[in-house]
Amino acid sequence: MSDGTLPFVDCKKKGRERMFADRARIFIKSGKGGDGHVSFRRELYVPNGGPDGGDGGRGGDIIFEVDKGLNTLADFRHIHKYVAESGEEGGKRRCHGADGADLVIKVPEGTVVYEEASGKVITDMSGENQREVILKGGRGGSGNMHYATSTMQVPKYAQPGQPAKELWVRLELKVIADVGLVGFPNVGKSTLLSRVTNARPKIANYHFTTLNPNLGVVDLEGTGGFVIADIPGLIEGASEGVGLGHEFLRHIERTKVLIHVVDAASVEGRDPAEDIRKINAELLAYDPALLKLPQVIAANKIDAIYMEEDGEDILSRLRRTFEPEGIAVYGISAVSGQGVKELLYHVNELLLQTDRKPVIFEKEFDMDSLHNDVALPYEVTREEDGGFRVEGPRIEKMLGYTNLDSEKGFEFFQRFLKETGILRDLEEAGVQEGDTVRMYGLEFDYYK
Repeated sequence: MSDGTLPFVDCKKKGRERMFADRARIFIKSGKGGDGHVSFRRELYVPNGGPDGGDGGRGGDIIFEVDKGLNTLADFRHIHKYVAESGEEGGKRRCHGADGADLVIKVPEGTVVYEEASGKVITDMSGENQREVILKGGRGGSGNMHYATSTMQVPKYAQPGQPAKELWVRLELKVIADVGLVGFPNVGKSTLLSRVTNARPKIANYHFTTLNPNLGVVDLEGTGGFVIADIPGLIEGASEGVGLGHEFLRHIERTKVLIHVVDAASVEGRDPAEDIRKINAELLAYDPALLKLPQVIAANKIDAIYMEEDGEDILSRLRRTFEPEGIAVYGISAVSGQGVKELLYHVNELLLQTDRKPVIFEKEFDMDSLHNDVALPYEVTREEDGGFRVEGPRIEKMLGYTNLDSEKGFEFFQRFLKETGILRDLEEAGVQEGDTVRMYGLEFDYYK
C-alpha cells in the first residue's frame, strides 16, 4: 500500500478483518516562524515616528510522547499528516506575534522512529526516553524595530521567520518484554500466556489468530516477576517477509529469553524438533544476534502425548537432541498447568543471568542536517608523520552523538565516512592501506 501500512488479513472465515498495526508511515512538519513586521509609529504630532514593527512568533515543535495506554500504532492508519502551527507575524507598536502551538504525537512505548529515505533511527521511545522534540519549529523573524541605526533611521525591511522542517518518518513498534514466546501457529502460546499472566488473548484454532503481540506480567512467588510476550505465529520464510514474517520478527529484538513452544502431541502432524530448527533458522536469517539469546523449550500438550514407534517418547527425544546444546526441555500442559511452574522458575533463573535493561536502539540520523543548504565544513590534512587528520564542525558534531563502542554505532560511523565523501577526500589526499587517520582523539588504520 502506498501509505506504508499493512493490508488487511483475512482470519480464516471468522467474518471479520483485523489490522496488524505495528508499523506506520507518516509525514511530520514543524511550524514556520512568523515573519518580522515592518511598521512605523503613527501618533498625533509625531509625523516621523521611528520603526515599531514587532517580531514574529516561534513555530510549533513536533514532539513524540509515550502514552502507556497505547499498545498499537492503529491510530496512524487513517491520519498520515501531522503539522504543527506556524508562528504569527509580528505586529505594529512592537507587538510580538503569537507562538505556534506544539503538536504532541502520542505513541506506544517501544516505538522506534526512522527517517524514511535513509532508514536511519531518529529516536527510540523506550526506557527513560518518554518525550522528545523531533522537529524544532522555526524561529520568528525580527521586526524592523531592531534595524534602526544612526545612518538608517527608517528601515523598511524585517527578517522573515525561519522555514519549517518536514520529514517522512516510519514508525515501528517493537514490543518491550523480557521473554518472548515463539513457535508455529496453534501450538498453544496464547493459552500458555493466559495461564501464567492476567493477559486475555483471543484464542481460536486457526492460523494467525494472534495478529498483535500480547503482553502479560508473570507474578512468580519469590521473584520480581517478568514481562512475557506472545509473539505471533511464525512460518517458514518469515525472515524473507513471507506472510507477516518481518512484522512479527521485529518484536523479538528486545527480548532477553526465548521460549520455544512446540506441540508435543503433534496434533497437526508436525515434528516438534523440526519446528524448533525451522524457527531458529528464521531467527538466524533475520538477525544472527537473536540466536545468542538463552532459549528453553516448552513441550506443550503432554497430557495428549503418544509413544513413538521406536519406543522413545517425544520428551526424551527433544532432551536428547537439544539439552547437549544447553537448551533445557520442559514438558507442560498449558491447559491443566502441569509443569508450567517449573518452566517459569527456570526462565527466571535465565533472566537473572542477563542484563534486564531494555534494548534501546541508538540514534543514527543527524536532525541538524535537515535543510542545511551547505554541509558543515571539514578538512583533511596530511601530518608530518605520514598520517592524516580529519577535523571540522561536521566531524565534531557526528562524534558527539555516535557511540563508537557499540556495533551499530561503529557501522553508522563507517557509513558516515562514505556518505559524506570523507573517504573519497582521504583517497584524493593520498591515503594508503595501513595509514593512520585521526579525528579528535580517535585514531584508526585505513583499510578498504
